Amino acid sequence: MNRLPKLIFELSREGKVGVGLNEADVPARPAVDEGLLRGPVADFPQVSEVEVVRHYMALAALNYSVDKGFYPLGSCTMKYNPKVNEKLAAAEELQAHPYAPHDLVQGNLEIMARLEDWLKELTGMAGFTLAPAAGAHGEFTGMLVVRRYLQEKGDARKVVLIPDSAHGTNPASAHFAGYEVREIASSARGTIGAAELRPHLTPDVAALMMTNPNTLGIFESDIVAVAEALHANGSLLYMDGANLNALLGAVRPGDLGVDVMHINLHKTFATPHGGGGPGSGPVGVAAHLLPFLPVPRVRRAGGGCEVVYDDPRSIGRVKNFYGQFLVMVRALAYLMALGREHVGRVAEDAVLNANYVRKKLEGLLDLPYPAPTLHEAVFSDAGLPVKTLDIAKRLLDYGYHPFTIYFPLIVHGAMMIEPTESESKETLDGFIAVMETILREAKENPELLRQAPTATPVRRLDETLAARKPVLRWRKGEGH
Repeated sequence: MNRLPKLIFELSREGKVGVGLNEADVPARPAVDEGLLRGPVADFPQVSEVEVVRHYMALAALNYSVDKGFYPLGSCTMKYNPKVNEKLAAAEELQAHPYAPHDLVQGNLEIMARLEDWLKELTGMAGFTLAPAAGAHGEFTGMLVVRRYLQEKGDARKVVLIPDSAHGTNPASAHFAGYEVREIASSARGTIGAAELRPHLTPDVAALMMTNPNTLGIFESDIVAVAEALHANGSLLYMDGANLNALLGAVRPGDLGVDVMHINLHKTFATPHGGGGPGSGPVGVAAHLLPFLPVPRVRRAGGGCEVVYDDPRSIGRVKNFYGQFLVMVRALAYLMALGREHVGRVAEDAVLNANYVRKKLEGLLDLPYPAPTLHEAVFSDAGLPVKTLDIAKRLLDYGYHPFTIYFPLIVHGAMMIEPTESESKETLDGFIAVMETILREAKENPELLRQAPTATPVRRLDETLAARKPVLRWRKGEGH
């Protein structure tokens, strides 16, 4: 059984040293003012250098990432990040100070301009801001643009409609942008059509925030009629583009009537995802919303690029400087490596992989919404003698990161699986075989799953207690 490495404090022995240095042959510096000191550090560990190195290497080996194995988190598009992109982002030539004069960083500004060109072509939107730092930040930015647009028209609408199949951050983003949120129930098919929307289209509706494909992995096929109904009501259509991986090179949201959308460079365009950053959530808008995009914005002028810092109709700044520039470098490198002729393969292979997994598991797991799916499939634990959590924990024993569980909320006991285009058929077959084994175990010995995981460094935790009273630091005598 795997075990947690001993903590550095537990390795400590009186008299051990990590590095031995000769006595200094230069004058000592003046002592630091005692008022600046925090006081003595109690129980500071005394360990050797090799113990320190082995300790942190052992901890690093416990980390799970897409570089280590299959990461089937639905709704998050955890795809492989090509290492050539990381090398380019680390290039010394691109490490410019954000206050550098524009004439000295024309190459960096050109990278941003070219990335915006790619995003406009792929989405059909008229223009983008690259400033937002993440997906939810992009949602918030997009809703501020909607609000400023309506305010300029003297329209004080205060309601945003959100389907129950939308991403969970949408209601928060609308709320923080100053709107009242109203939820719309999906149809039996798992989508929102004009028929479901029209009863909610009162004069105070500013916008609908639609995730497409939605969190069930289903394409909102009535989106054109939905957009027309919204526009006839004087309302706007916001599209959450976090699932753009399913549409890349196949469908352009701007052609469907979408007014504003965000996308995730750290999802769709293969840049680092997780650990708190870096992220990037560019926001694209239709032509009538262009004047309201945040500043600064890069634009081509006179054979080069310039930066616009002031625009009286803009919502202002939403991020320091230009945004997460090195994420933009990675995203542009990813797109240029694919090229116009191959970018569509991303969506094709992502949808193929998701449907391969779906077909293999359909007879073993309940599929509450049987409509065709794109990039992900959502099953439930209906009819099983164990819960979704038990299956997820048992996957850990087989060396797999679990899929997303209990989301979307409209599916009881949800299991959301998104393989992305990165995974081979062999990887998917291995995952499917493990799922078949676990589901067989669930019928023959359900208690085995309820006790899982049993082969991990830490056994099953009280997740409620861990969330409410997390142990964030080591204290002598309290163990791990």
